[in-house]
Parts: sequence; C-alpha cells; structure tokens
Amino acid sequence: MSPEIGLFILSDGMGGQTSGEVASRLATDSILTHWREAESSPSLPLIGQPLGGLSESSNRLASAIRFANLEILAAARKNPEWHGMGATVVAVKLAGERMSLAHVGDSRAYRFRSSNLEQLTQDHSFVREQVRRGILTQEQADQSNLRNVLMRALGVEAEVEVDVEEELLLEGDTILLCSDGLSRELSGAQIAAVLKNADDAQTTADRLVDLANQAGGEDNITVILLRRAAKPARGLTRIGRWFKR
Repeated sequence: MSPEIGLFILSDGMGGQTSGEVASRLATDSILTHWREAESSPSLPLIGQPLGGLSESSNRLASAIRFANLEILAAARKNPEWHGMGATVVAVKLAGERMSLAHVGDSRAYRFRSSNLEQLTQDHSFVREQVRRGILTQEQADQSNLRNVLMRALGVEAEVEVDVEEELLLEGDTILLCSDGLSRELSGAQIAAVLKNADDAQTTADRLVDLANQAGGEDNITVILLRRAAKPARGLTRIGRWFKR
C-alpha cells in the first residue's frame, strides 16, 4: 500500500507457497514502480491500448497492472523453480472523491454504503462464467470443486485483460479489498454485519480475518479496508482521512 499517493494494491499469489509469495510481491512492487515512474515522467508510455471513456489515472492503473504481468512472466522464465507462478490483483487509486478500480482474477472489491454491501468486481473464474451463462446457479458454483480455476491471472500470458471502472465515493463509504480466502469463507451478509458495526478499521479488518479463519481458513486471507470519513464540521471542504489496513 502507498497511502501517501492514494494507491492501494492487494495481490494473492498462485503456484505454491514460495512462488506464490514471489508472484504477489512482484505484482504489488511492479504496480507501484510503474506508477511512481509515471509520476516522475508523465510522458511515460502506457503499456497496452488506452481504454476509452476512462480517466488518465484509470488508464495508468491498468498500464501498471499490465507491467506487473510482464514482470511476473519474465521472472518465471529466468527462474525454473518459479515456473507456473501467477497472481490475482485488485487495486484502487484515490483522487479526491473519485476512485479508479482495476482487477484481474478473483480478489475482490466491495463497497459498503448505507448498510448495504455491493460487490464491485466480478471474479474471472470458470464457475463465475458458468453462472453468467446460466449453466450453474450461484449455490452450485459456491460448492463446485472448480472454484479455484481462473480464467484470468497475472503471469499466465504476455497480454492480460484488465477490468477497470471508476466510482464516486460518498461520505461514510467503506471499500473492502480482499483475497478469495475471505470471500470463500464468509458470505456477503456476514461481511456486511461486521462492517455495519465497525468503528476502527484495524480492529474490523482483524475481525474479518478471524472469522474467516474460524470458518475454515483454507487459503491466505488478506484484507484492506478504506473508509471515506465525513467532512469535518464548520463547513471545511477537505476530504476526511482514509483509514486503512
């Protein structure tokens, strides 16, 4: 995470514990590196084609994720023990009240607003595609042995499609980024119940991780929580600070 520039990145590695950790670290480090290079050199070319209708910030975020994809591929080619490693990623870039959101894989972003939890990303998984086509119900997908099969991930092919969208944040909004280790163990209702009673981001993040572990905890569980605080009194217009984990 780089809260000083409003960039938050969550990546979950694939390919075994050691190589998965390498891939997730490469993903986060590469995205941050590309972003900082673009800040110091605004003319830095985008990697991949720009996405129409999106801001410069959103396109830069997509470019950074494509850069991470290439870095993971290159590292795997140079190190045979890392062959087959990959990673999912979900990342947000904050700019005032606007948020750029990009993801690849099944790490998710949720928004909790006015006691309602909304999943902002759609998993790039085999079972999700089957649900979309009406072949499986959501209940069948949740019980499928193929839940781990991804249709998209970083480090698999030289080109990766990045889903990007932009959201307007309201006062009191909470954004949750999480790996599938959380979303597989806890239902949306369970997550919403925890966020509804949240008063401290760190305590709330720890509570979500603890509950997921109690429910089974079969996979890595990573959580980042962001909250747009209410504006201070007296009509000040600055954006409230973001709480994070």
